[in-house]
Amino acid sequence: MRGFGVFAAVLGALAVALGAFGAHALRGMLDETTQHIWHTAVEYQLWHALALFAVAVAPLPASRWRRASAYAFVLGTVLFCGSLYALALGAPKLVGAVTPLGGVALIAGWLAAALACRRMRCD
Repeated sequence: MRGFGVFAAVLGALAVALGAFGAHALRGMLDETTQHIWHTAVEYQLWHALALFAVAVAPLPASRWRRASAYAFVLGTVLFCGSLYALALGAPKLVGAVTPLGGVALIAGWLAAALACRRMRCD
């Protein structure tokens, strides 16, 4: 889980940097709609970096559900946020077809985290 913790921390730092980049460097380059898309990507990236970090460092026993949750959060964040960033920067609308796949992966990550917690033994 250590690698997921490191990745989560980098993902969080990157979310802050991309948020600042969108607010400053892209100001005037993005219209209101694409600014909103960019903001959504940054927000979801930051929230899921925190979720991934929690899964990585939580005092939960190692389990397939915990690993599945971590992988799903990584995949979902890359697909969901990555496609939104690309759309905001002018990628073809077809890239938007990837966004729901990322959303499904994020939902799966939360459900796998719930199963990891449910399967804990509380002695």
